[in-house]
Amino acid sequence: ISQVTYAVGALSKSVYDRMFRWLVSRINKTLDTKLPRQFFIGVLDIAGFEIFDFNSFEQLCINFTNEKLQQFFNHHMFVLEQEEYKKEGIEWTFIDFGMDLQACIDLIEKPMGIMSILEEECMFPKASDMTFKAKLYDNHLGKSPNLQKPRPDKKRKYEAHFELVHYAGMVPYNIIGWLDKNKDPLNETVVGIFQKASNKLLGAIFENYCSSSSAAEQAKSAGDKKRKKGASFQTVSSLHRENLNKLMTNLRSTSPHFVRCIIPNESKTPGAQ
Repeated sequence: ISQVTYAVGALSKSVYDRMFRWLVSRINKTLDTKLPRQFFIGVLDIAGFEIFDFNSFEQLCINFTNEKLQQFFNHHMFVLEQEEYKKEGIEWTFIDFGMDLQACIDLIEKPMGIMSILEEECMFPKASDMTFKAKLYDNHLGKSPNLQKPRPDKKRKYEAHFELVHYAGMVPYNIIGWLDKNKDPLNETVVGIFQKASNKLLGAIFENYCSSSSAAEQAKSAGDKKRKKGASFQTVSSLHRENLNKLMTNLRSTSPHFVRCIIPNESKTPGAQ
């Protein structure tokens, strides 16, 4: 039953993703002008930092994204501003705002970091969520201050397997199901049916889907063993990091302006202190 549940989820996400990209492509074609242009205005709005009673793989991905964006914000608002003071000869003592997020970012994305270990475990048939936890503890517990054992909490309804010190606070994570979520494999039989569907749009959005067998054949004909391994299997975490790196590269090439939301109080009610 769990395999069916994950397969349905993977298929739903793939349909949504491909529909979204198709829609963006259609909009771009409609608005496209043949005149060369070097400037653009873009708006980035993503989900904020998430700390729930139950925090899973999805929360790690969105919180990791927020760490990177917060670091980008800090660099522009604090570091670069202080550099301007120096250039203008203003007497200024450099202030460490205590917002260095690199340690947490490295823990998540660097080789043998959380995502790297997760991706490695996804390659082994006998690996499980608990072997992932064991490897995570072996590599980082007691070595990285940003990863800690979960603190006892009687109010907590769900088990936590580790806690991460994020810029927005300590987040307890439950790792059950992470390997299955990260593999997120599409049922290729169903994809084949979609490709031959009478609904032209459904067939079109899956037209360029490359099955693991065809990817392996392409790699074999090219004589590239590394390509064979990578082409037939890409995890959610590796794709997420790839897309996030592209986003950050794009952002660094821009002149950003920030809109920040201020929460007046935790209850979000008027008159409260």
